[in-house]
Amino acid sequence: MADITIRKLEARDRAGWDPLWQGYLTYYESAVSDEITETTWLRLLDKNQDPHGFCAVDGDGRLIGIVHYLFHRSTWSDSGYCYLEDLFVDPNVRGGGVGRLLIEAVYATAADRGSSRVYWNTQHFNTRARKLYDQVATLSPFVQYRYSPPKT
Repeated sequence: MADITIRKLEARDRAGWDPLWQGYLTYYESAVSDEITETTWLRLLDKNQDPHGFCAVDGDGRLIGIVHYLFHRSTWSDSGYCYLEDLFVDPNVRGGGVGRLLIEAVYATAADRGSSRVYWNTQHFNTRARKLYDQVATLSPFVQYRYSPPKT
C-alpha cells in the first residue's frame, strides 16, 4: 500500500469522485438528484462547512476510494462526535487496505478536532465491509429509525 495516498478532496478530483459517488449510491440501491450531487460536491470543497471528504489515490493518480464525514455536537459529550457518512472503495481494489486507510484518516481528523467518538452505519448485508469494521471499531447495539417529513 506504499503507493496509496490519502488526502483531502480537491476541485481537480471531481471526475474521479463522480464514479465512486455513483458506485456508492448504486451499491445501496439509492439515487439522489443531480442537484443534491452538486450541492454535496460543493460542500465537500468548502473547508468551513460539513461534510468533509478524503480520497484515496493510487500511484497513477487515480481516485480509488472516498470517505465523507461531518462533526456535530452531542448531549452526551462536551467534545462532540464525528459521523462517517459515506465510505466507498473501487471494487477492483477492495481488500487491499484502502478502506482502513480512509477510516484511519477520519479517526486522525476527529482526534485533532477533539471528538470523543467516530461512528457510522452500514446495512446488515454489507458483510465484506463489516469484516473490516469489526477490526477497527466496536459494533453498537443501537437500531436506527427514520422519518422523512412530507415535502411541502
